[in-house]
Amino acid sequence: MELKFKVSGRISKPVEEVFEAVADPKHLSGYFTTGGAKGRLETGTIVTWDFADFPGAFPVEVVEVEKNKEIVLRWDANDDDPTTHPVPPEAKNTYKTTITMTFESLEDGRTLVTIAEEGWRETPAGLSASYGNCQGWSQMLCALKAYVEYGINLREGMYK
Repeated sequence: MELKFKVSGRISKPVEEVFEAVADPKHLSGYFTTGGAKGRLETGTIVTWDFADFPGAFPVEVVEVEKNKEIVLRWDANDDDPTTHPVPPEAKNTYKTTITMTFESLEDGRTLVTIAEEGWRETPAGLSASYGNCQGWSQMLCALKAYVEYGINLREGMYK
């Protein structure tokens, strides 16, 4: 079974505003990357994201950006969590998953944001990591909606 998922939500703002809230590190740091984001999401760049619940800034490869339409990212799969699936250091074999975010302008002025991630190994650790990321991206969509529509940071204080 291929390990992948897709989550989506409707944001009551125009696509340009919603896209910018994801692409701009200042905005992203205001609702998602609880430890901060560095670098604008632009094709061919590597940015860093830091989270209070997953400490330590880590690189995010920006594969492709089509303004107001799509962002494609790659990052380490992180399926070697020693608390759930111990992996000896010599057995670690880092690989990346691919995240595709799409932004669709709807007739009523809202924006449909869809986030898909795929590429985990078909192992218990890969399954666990995919579930964790599905939860994280679902939270990101909720936090994006609250931030863009109401100026509220849902994740503030949630993890510390």
